[in-house]
Amino acid sequence: MKIGVVTALYNNLSLDDMLAKAKSFGLDYVEIGTGGYPGDSHCDMAKLLESKDARKEFMAKISDAGLKISAFSCHCNPVHPNKAVADAAKKLQDDTIKLASELEIGVINTFSGCPGGSPEGTMPNWVTCAWPPDYAEALKYQWEEVLIPYWQKEGAAAKAAGVKFAFEMHPGFAVYNVATMLRMREACGDGIGCNFDPSHLFWNGVDPVAAIKALGSAIYHVHAKDCALDKSNIAVNGCNDTTPYGKVLDRSWTFRTVGYGHGPRVWRDIISTLRLVGYDYVLSIEHEDVLMSVDEGLGKAVNFLRNCVIDEPAPEMWWA
Repeated sequence: MKIGVVTALYNNLSLDDMLAKAKSFGLDYVEIGTGGYPGDSHCDMAKLLESKDARKEFMAKISDAGLKISAFSCHCNPVHPNKAVADAAKKLQDDTIKLASELEIGVINTFSGCPGGSPEGTMPNWVTCAWPPDYAEALKYQWEEVLIPYWQKEGAAAKAAGVKFAFEMHPGFAVYNVATMLRMREACGDGIGCNFDPSHLFWNGVDPVAAIKALGSAIYHVHAKDCALDKSNIAVNGCNDTTPYGKVLDRSWTFRTVGYGHGPRVWRDIISTLRLVGYDYVLSIEHEDVLMSVDEGLGKAVNFLRNCVIDEPAPEMWWA
């Protein structure tokens, strides 16, 4: 298993400077945004799609830095009820499929998106309970009329291009836990899988190890991001928390760099279980720790993970 980084944390740097940073931390992979929420600071997609020479130069820079691309990221909402927003997101995803195919990048990380609650909706409507009946009706509309038809086509298009979509299970979007992830995959095929990020599971009360076992071969990519839970705030308000991220003392949970939410035993169990289900690819560090600088947070995550990852293939069991 190798260590990489989501390069959005260095969106203020040029591609060359970002690669130099990644190299200085001894990383193996970079996860590069093509647009949407991660931005496109390190990927001029229009230029790369237009020019074979530009693509060759782009990949040479990454290779010369001793790095590889683990995935492209284009997190967005392609099923947004505002047609202009949805159309822009779909174009971004479709262009990313083309670029990933050209460069032989096998994984595109994104969100499932979240539709409105009805054909007349104007804003995304994330349903979190089954009652009153309005919510069940909204869910039926979202899944049967919007999500499944959309992702059946997109998943098939990606697979035909030699690419797979990996959904980050994220609250606020239709796919946010194991059940919704597997429902989408069952309906849309294996062109759709999971970008497994434990940070979103911790604050929903999910055991990442149990989730990994349930997802199995559906895991195509992994984010290494931690989450600290504030038990005193959870005791009062639970975990559905809309308190601004900057008000850490008042929040029920806060994203932390790896190791500052959960210790080595938890992360070693996560990594060991990933190997047990057949995942032996990249742990892509996503640093969103409000308490640490970019460099310090990334450095601490890298050092922590180096003591947790399993690098070598398992041998024959000589003892049994």
